Amino acid sequence: MEVSIIFVNWNSVGYLRDSIASVYKHTANIRFEVIVVDNASPAGDAEIIEREFPHVTLIKSKENLGFAGANNVGFKHSSGKYIVFINPDTQLVSPAINIMLERLRMLPDAGILGCKLLNSDLSVQTSCIQTFPTILNQLLDADCLRSLWPNSKLFGIGALFSDTPEPARVEVISGACMMVKRDVFEQVGLFAEDYFMYAEDLDLCYKVNRAGYSNYYVGIATVIHHVGKSSNPLWAIQMKWKAVPRFCEKNRGHLYALLFRISMTCAATVRLVIISSAAFFGNMLVNKESLKSASAKWAVILKTLWPQFWTKSTLATNRPVSGCGV
Repeated sequence: MEVSIIFVNWNSVGYLRDSIASVYKHTANIRFEVIVVDNASPAGDAEIIEREFPHVTLIKSKENLGFAGANNVGFKHSSGKYIVFINPDTQLVSPAINIMLERLRMLPDAGILGCKLLNSDLSVQTSCIQTFPTILNQLLDADCLRSLWPNSKLFGIGALFSDTPEPARVEVISGACMMVKRDVFEQVGLFAEDYFMYAEDLDLCYKVNRAGYSNYYVGIATVIHHVGKSSNPLWAIQMKWKAVPRFCEKNRGHLYALLFRISMTCAATVRLVIISSAAFFGNMLVNKESLKSASAKWAVILKTLWPQFWTKSTLATNRPVSGCGV
């Protein structure tokens, strides 16, 4: 088997059906298998996949293993030389898997290869490539700054705006769609299961780099990612900000993780003050719903960074409403 394509499903059969159909439509002339790991979906409708796609291997987990754990289960049931980890809320609009495979075969130093992710409106999803999180790049993580300096190494998204068909070295490939060499994935110990969701792709890319391999982005392979459709937004923010400090502590030490938390606490506090001021002194030009959404986001981040100071009832506790939550 050349390629194993692994999906993790959590109440997202509607998206998953379209995604699998797009894989069969746009992938040709290679031997591939599709594996779906159902992460104990409460809806219990994963059997629809078996009926509509009889060649798909469906694995039913009795418990929600998280994104990393479920993908590792799928990998252990796979046989491909190359592995594609892809979200159920994606849709191929090009022969992306063929293109990625062709490029990965040509790169002996490559460990992971990613493609261009598009939002539902076909705009470029800037999160499809990243740099490893640092105190500085997280403090300055804002759409307006990335727009002003898209080629800055601080953000690592310059390759998104290049017209070259050649693969570009990047630090982080989004786990929404990544192709990994099987032997490299095994060498670095699979996805780290100490992350329930979010940062497992950061961690994998980091381990691959440390093992001496490079990660590449190929812009001519395109996949739509309906981001935000597969999880409760506040729950997703909470999970992300639990995971990123853990990544910092695991890979940069306890002191760095503490400084990261303190720095981001200051950033969240400043933004909440600015948002509150804008709401108080604002006029008709201020979008109150946007302010409310931003306020909720930064409040959740602040509470997630220091959960010991908050009761459980003040934290976002909803599980992902569909998909794997990414």
